[in-house]
This record gives sequence, structure tokens and C-alpha cells, in this order.
Amino acid sequence: MMKIMIAILSLVIATTTYAADDPTIKDQLRLDIQSAMKIHITENQIKGSYVYFDAKTGKLLKLQLEELHSGIVSKGDFYVSCADFRSSQGDLYDIDFLVSGEREHLRVYQAIIHKSPEGKRKYHIEKIK
Repeated sequence: MMKIMIAILSLVIATTTYAADDPTIKDQLRLDIQSAMKIHITENQIKGSYVYFDAKTGKLLKLQLEELHSGIVSKGDFYVSCADFRSSQGDLYDIDFLVSGEREHLRVYQAIIHKSPEGKRKYHIEKIK
């Protein structure tokens, strides 16, 4: 029984401590991906708040950027990285950004709530055919 508890605890710690990150995405590419995210966030602000329509709840969210995460992965035809935002009510949102394009012209094509006050949200990304 003790071995099972240790195994479960190890799994929980491993999944909550480390964010996904692809070590092959490095140097200037990593900087360009994060730059595309910052530009997107800045260009989608009204009165200093990042504006995001949450189709699941039907609410227009006005969020403040707290932190860009350093982890970046490749899914389908996109690089995916996320950022933490906070609502004026104090709720925390983790939003994933789908970044693609030529290296010199990377841009965010979609922002997806990955985690809201209600919990994690699943989504699936495939290659564009």
C-alpha cells in the first residue's frame, strides 16, 4: 500500500511541478514566440485590460497579465505557450496561445483558456491539412 501511495504522490508532484517545455525550441525562436505573444496581448487590450470572450461562459473577460510562462511546446502546426492573467474579481486564468508563421513573422492565431476558476479545460490541436 505504501508503494502505491508513493507512486501516486510522485505522479501528482511530477504533473504539477513542471510545465511542458520542448528543449529543442531555443534561442531566437523562443524569443520570437514570446514576442508574438506580448504583441498579441498588447494589441488586444481595451483600457489596459486584455479582452477575451469566453465562449463557454458567454462572458467578456477583462484581464490583467501576470506572467508569461517560459515553457513552449509544438502541437500540430503551432507553438503553444501560456500566460497567467487575473480578472478584476481576482480570478486566475491560464491562457494558451497558438503561435505560427514564418520565423520573422510569427503571430498568435488563437488564444484558448486552459485553466479557469472552474478548473482545467481540455482541447485538441491537429495539423492543418
